Amino acid sequence: MFWTRLISGVVLVLLALIFVISGGKVLLAATAAISMIGLFELYRALKIHDKPMGIVGYAAAIAYFGLLWTADTEYMMLVFIGLLMVCMTIYVVTFPKYQTEEVTGAVFGLFYVPVMLSYLYQTRQMPDGAYLVWLIFISSWGCDTCAYCVGMLFGKHRLAPVLSPKKSVEGAVGGVLGAALLGLLYATFFQDNMLNVEDPQLACALACGIAAVISQIGDLAASAIKRNHGIKDYGHLIPGHGGILDRFDSMIFTAPAIFFAVSFLK
Repeated sequence: MFWTRLISGVVLVLLALIFVISGGKVLLAATAAISMIGLFELYRALKIHDKPMGIVGYAAAIAYFGLLWTADTEYMMLVFIGLLMVCMTIYVVTFPKYQTEEVTGAVFGLFYVPVMLSYLYQTRQMPDGAYLVWLIFISSWGCDTCAYCVGMLFGKHRLAPVLSPKKSVEGAVGGVLGAALLGLLYATFFQDNMLNVEDPQLACALACGIAAVISQIGDLAASAIKRNHGIKDYGHLIPGHGGILDRFDSMIFTAPAIFFAVSFLK
């Protein structure tokens, strides 16, 4: 299992390097593909993946990325409202065949996976985005690594004993501080390339620290959804890691967190 996880992790890092460095439409297409798979995994957990609510959700996600592709962001709200209205129409016309939970699940899924993950692409498109986008990975994967190491060495107090018995308060604090330190070190090396950030070291450290807190919420939120629906993993697409949502659960939260944190801090 260790070697399987390691090899899969290396492949994921290489793919991330290729797509993120390429940026533009290449990154958008990769983000859209990952999001659609993740949305399918979530809808399957909610048991709407092959129902009308889920199908409308897929269509809304495709429309959302289509608008990002053409940069017609002024129509974004139409996608969200359209999804809700169509789902409610199905709900009313076929009543009582479907439940309100299926409507809310379809709308929730659009925001939770495609919209949140799309901020990976949107951060890359920002001024200095070629360098700022890596803060998403630093705050997510860096926090995970630091939290694991600190938790193994000093962890005594359980953070969320029901959801994740192995996570500790000490590990969570270590993850936040570690991510902030990594952000600081990253900015120290690349600050000359961040021309639109007034104080890159402070901004990157704060952004990574903030995103690391949110990252751990994202991780626990994904675990809570799995517990509620009695599943161990969202899928088996990534050997040793599970599905897309199992691997990108924290990044779903760090992508918009970094986007908005950098927007305010810079």
